[in-house]
Amino acid sequence: MMTENDIEFSGQLYGQLARISKAMASPRRLELVDLLAQGERTVEDLAALTAMSVANTSRHLQSLRAARLVTVRREGLYAHYRLADAGVFRLWQAVRDLGEARLAGVRELVRARFEPRGARGGLDLAELRRRLESGEAIVLDARPEREFRAGHIPGALSLPIEDLDAHLHVLPADQEIVVYSRGPYCGMADQAVAILEANGYRARRLAQGFPDWRAAGHPVAVDSHDARS
Repeated sequence: MMTENDIEFSGQLYGQLARISKAMASPRRLELVDLLAQGERTVEDLAALTAMSVANTSRHLQSLRAARLVTVRREGLYAHYRLADAGVFRLWQAVRDLGEARLAGVRELVRARFEPRGARGGLDLAELRRRLESGEAIVLDARPEREFRAGHIPGALSLPIEDLDAHLHVLPADQEIVVYSRGPYCGMADQAVAILEANGYRARRLAQGFPDWRAAGHPVAVDSHDARS
């Protein structure tokens, strides 16, 4: 039988834990967490990437900060936000994967949006690591250069999607190229695969994204002069 102390403790405990679920209970905050998984960003950067106003972006970030999910550092007039630790990405990853497993609406959206991926699907993390260790993989990072510098798969080539057409000549024509970007719902990797295939290359995307690679404990390379970007 629960005592008054037990009841009081439970109420306070679950109330504190609910701060996290409350902070994450917003589509825009989930989007911000997904973007911050790529690296540190200013409020202005995040506003531009999400098509929100700076004021609205700041309000959402303050909610995440109140739940201790993000941290901020100030440099002059700018506030730079980052995820508080790796556990925050794992929380978003769990929400994302559970949503696709349990919610038909999520599966339908993903299927409709990414139907061109076809039957081959994407390469999983373990298979990509095996190919890297055996020297079989040519890996291409399709994210913006700033995100690449903040962290990337060792040995990957940085070819942002907007620059890919102009730099196809640097890629070997006789090997399959594995492309990755921000995550499973990021279209940059799919666009890159389409460009490569249209130009005669064999290409596949990584089924997940760079943050998933890092969260799995695989090796990560960082440009030391730009580690906080």
